[in-house]
Amino acid sequence: MSTRREFIAGLAGAAAWPVTARAQQPAMPVIGYLGISSPEAFASRLQAFRQGLSETGYREELNVTIEYRWAEGQIDRLPVLASDLVSRRPSTIVAAGGIAGALALKAATTTIPIVFETGIDPVAAGLVPSLSRPGGNVTGVTSLNVEVNPKRLELLHELAPNVKAVALLVNPANPGLTEPLVPQMQAAARTLGLELHIVQASAGDDFDQVFMRLAQLGAGGLVMLSDTSFLSRITQVAALALRHRVPTIFYTREFAAAGGLASYGGDVTESHRLAGRYAGRILKGEKPGDLPVQQVTRVELIINLKSAQALGLDVPRQLIARADEVIE
Repeated sequence: MSTRREFIAGLAGAAAWPVTARAQQPAMPVIGYLGISSPEAFASRLQAFRQGLSETGYREELNVTIEYRWAEGQIDRLPVLASDLVSRRPSTIVAAGGIAGALALKAATTTIPIVFETGIDPVAAGLVPSLSRPGGNVTGVTSLNVEVNPKRLELLHELAPNVKAVALLVNPANPGLTEPLVPQMQAAARTLGLELHIVQASAGDDFDQVFMRLAQLGAGGLVMLSDTSFLSRITQVAALALRHRVPTIFYTREFAAAGGLASYGGDVTESHRLAGRYAGRILKGEKPGDLPVQQVTRVELIINLKSAQALGLDVPRQLIARADEVIE
């Protein structure tokens, strides 16, 4: 009888063991992800970010969870979204694509590790005191997007040498990016002998008005400031640029692929991959203050020859030779 009771007790214990084991397994770490645009506009960046994570041994929904918050290009939403992510106490938070999201997160927490990805100088912006020794709870990756804004103006001048007046498109809701760059672009325009007008847009309905304003100003070209909040509108802007026959240049390849004339900017695929690696290293126990800010120095020039032909432009052969990619 006792043997039978021991056997039944053993079966009960064996049945209960998996439940107990599951309860004792550590919780899956959570990464907060604050994106300034949309998941559609960030598709290639998300792929690169996940690749970087996988290089440290983490795969989404397998051994790490990612909670996403998207501002859909509305910068004024970032502080609320940042506070929401912080309230969920993730293991680390990634500020993807711009200084505004990183600053919103820094204001929301001094304890949760933050990994930023931006094209602006993080020391000048007040994100970190030093690139080599960031200290605190913030580190990240920079790319050459803001620094090469004057170069975009120069490239537009090469692509459309007969244009004497151009416009710079800025987002008034992002003064941290706009204010220091406008004087640089004005100086670059004077060097090239160009008249530079400043036009503004912050929402989808603004872009039709932008191109109407260009006609009023007599501006025959457009440079879009390297503002990530414009990413979700690049297809719309590319179509408007062709319709109004305005040569336009932006910082990301997606713009040229959508029909824009050209793009010139840092390798954002690499910068997002490195941001993913940093997020994974922090999950493994490294401190953000000990991880130096990484700098991606490669830039890419993409030219859409089909759009150039539609705009009546004859792209110089030497410029085609310099391009990293030519879309025909």
